Amino acid sequence: MIEIQTGIPEEVGIPSEAILRFLMRLDRYQIPMHSVQLMRKEKLIFEGYYAPFKKGQLHRMFSVSKSFTAVAIGKLEEEGRISLGDPIIKYFPEYCTEKLHPWIRMTTIQNMLEMRTCHSATTYKCNLDENWVESFFLIPPDHKPGTVFHYDTSSSHVLCALVEKLTGKPMLEYLKETVLYEIGFSKESYMLKDPFGTSMGGSGLMATPEDLLRFGILLMHNGKVDGRQLVNRTFLKEATECRVENMVKGPTLFERQGYGYQIWQGQYGSFLCYGMGGQFIICLPEKQLLCVTTADTQGIGGGNQLIQNCFYEEILPVLSGEALPVNKKEYMLLQDYAEKLQVRPLSYLKGKKRIECYRADINGKTYKMTQNAQGFEEMGLVLEESGDGILAFVLSGKTYHIRFGFDSVAADNFPIQNMQCASSGMWLDSNTFYIRTFLLDEACGSIHFQLFFGDDDLTVYMKKDDDMLFREFTGHIYGRLP
Repeated sequence: MIEIQTGIPEEVGIPSEAILRFLMRLDRYQIPMHSVQLMRKEKLIFEGYYAPFKKGQLHRMFSVSKSFTAVAIGKLEEEGRISLGDPIIKYFPEYCTEKLHPWIRMTTIQNMLEMRTCHSATTYKCNLDENWVESFFLIPPDHKPGTVFHYDTSSSHVLCALVEKLTGKPMLEYLKETVLYEIGFSKESYMLKDPFGTSMGGSGLMATPEDLLRFGILLMHNGKVDGRQLVNRTFLKEATECRVENMVKGPTLFERQGYGYQIWQGQYGSFLCYGMGGQFIICLPEKQLLCVTTADTQGIGGGNQLIQNCFYEEILPVLSGEALPVNKKEYMLLQDYAEKLQVRPLSYLKGKKRIECYRADINGKTYKMTQNAQGFEEMGLVLEESGDGILAFVLSGKTYHIRFGFDSVAADNFPIQNMQCASSGMWLDSNTFYIRTFLLDEACGSIHFQLFFGDDDLTVYMKKDDDMLFREFTGHIYGRLP
């Protein structure tokens, strides 16, 4: 069991002021952060949670899941059930037909760990309604495996299916029994499944930020905890080193540093577990430094690189090998800032003058929508004296409400999927109202509503920053007052 020791930043050679600058810089860039944890020299020196997100709350970790899948594959190898050089088809003979492409026959487990398969994209996204595992073997490949890096989540998904096939257990349960409970991983954590019952080992982990911190400690300790080698040291060394170059494919600087076994190489000697939207475990072993973040950068160009830039540029230059004198004033300023962390409302947008507009002529009115592909039948705004508001709509015969705040985000459940969310709204001009809903659940993204009120009509534009769900909330709809 990993016991998390706490301390103050100066004890481990980091000025409190530097952490405060890190947080304030994230805020200035308007990055929708959900949590930040910093650990150095085995001490947790900072943790902060952005309301309404809370400590201990499960969060979608997206592709951080892949690193867990890699560790599960390492355990199978350690137990003698597989060899990394085995062709993956050896374990899926049901897909071994005469039509199976030679390049798929050649693809090894190690190729898949290194993202050097014969596919250049995630195969199951070609048709989400067909078997996700089978798609890896049926979709025609476009290059020889073991040659070039292409980020392919279907390879992670098939590796997870391999773990479940050989163990007879959900992958996360197998990992909990063999590794994760030994480090104090949460019992409430789980892995989403695809429509055919296989755990989504490439993107489906639901866990707490502290779970990621504990997993990061395991990696930083080369798999050894309390004198017990929980994961093979040689495997983890290979997993966290550069095994394949990705400079040609990487769209951002940190995604061009190299790749191991489902674990990224990073800048300044780091390695990373990395999930869409700003889910990070950033490990710098030589500096004994670990940073964990959860966030929602979807729809923010370069948002993930910004998180890393803020961390590297504010923290690394001031690291000291020795303890520093404690500046009580700076430490208290950091604590005060941490207590007030919150997901920022739209009114916080810099450079946008807030428009005070009540619009009694539209308040509580119901607009009848013309026939549309999305299925919306009615929509309207309710603006309350308390300062909150409600977006009301009828979709496919059912009535729904989403509560939003003006100077704060309002916590609610997004009604379609009954997921936790936080929403705010603001007037962009006297006719245009904007609502942004952050999803804080199995979906972690955002949904945007732009409502333009005419004299007696309403034009709505919707978009979503989410990978698969909420397809109704895209495009334009139009309605009129009855």
